[in-house]
Order: sequence, then C-alpha cells, then structure tokens
Amino acid sequence: MSIYKFENKMPSIGKNTFIFKSADIIGDVVIGKNCYIGPGARIRGDYGSIKIGYSTAVEENVVIHARPEDVTNIGNHVTIGHASIIHNATIHDWAIIGMGAIVSDWAEIGEWAVVAEGAVVKNKQRIPKNTIAVGIPAKAISEITLEYKQQWTKYKKIYSDLVRKRFPDSLKEIE
Repeated sequence: MSIYKFENKMPSIGKNTFIFKSADIIGDVVIGKNCYIGPGARIRGDYGSIKIGYSTAVEENVVIHARPEDVTNIGNHVTIGHASIIHNATIHDWAIIGMGAIVSDWAEIGEWAVVAEGAVVKNKQRIPKNTIAVGIPAKAISEITLEYKQQWTKYKKIYSDLVRKRFPDSLKEIE
C-alpha cells in the first residue's frame, strides 16, 4: 500500500481496515475502522478532503477525489463497486455504487440508494434514499425492498469477513 503525506496532511486509517499494496491513499483522508480498500484504488485527498465511514468497501480500481477546499463524504457500510469514480460527492450509509458508475460533483446518494452499474449521477443530482437509479444520466426506476436490504447486508459483511479470514496479518492502523 502507498500512503502519502501531502502538504503536512497524513491519511488516518481506522483499526482493522485492510488496504491492498497497490492502493494509494494520499493526503487529507480519513478512513474508518473495518473498511476494505481494494487493489488499484486511488483515494486522493490532495486538493480537498475525503472522509469514509466504517465497514465500507472500496473495491478494485475505484477513484475517489474532491475539489479544492471541498469534501467527499462516504458513509458507513457503503459498497463502491469495481472501477467506479466518486468525485466531490456525498454518499450516505448503506448505499451501493455499482461497477463502473460515476458519481459527480456535489451529487448526493441517499441512505440505501443504489446507483446501478455504469450509471452516471451528474453534477448536483440527488438520488433519494431506498431508490434504485440506472442510466446516463441516472434515473430512479424503483424502490428497494426489505429482501434486497437483507441480501445486501450479507454481501457487505463479506468484505469485512474477507479481511479477517484471508489477510489477518495485513490489518493496518496508521496513527
């Protein structure tokens, strides 16, 4: 893993968070406990700040960035799918960002909202809580069900368990 200090700002990584060796964490970044940061992920707190809650999965090749003097906020129990881009946005607890999706500047993804694979949430767009949004630009097509929440709660736990089962010696906390 590559953790870089930038302009006297060092990333803060929570207890039991796993970061793959090929991931880069730069500058003003706070990552909560029990998170998973996959191979090739780039979390850049060089211009702005990045705040990630606990038990969140940032999968392979995800890019997270913020505008100068601004913040990208990602909540707890969020899943950000492979090769997604999150730029200067707010993603609330339990949200799911599908593979290859883009969440753009000042967009807001509600609690338990789902942004489907390849969807683009445009500048300042809001995806309401408990909603599935698809397409370019993303549009709400339905609400999620209780069964969907139960299924995804199990999926989200997989990443936390994966770290403890397969990489117990690699858990890292940086002060």
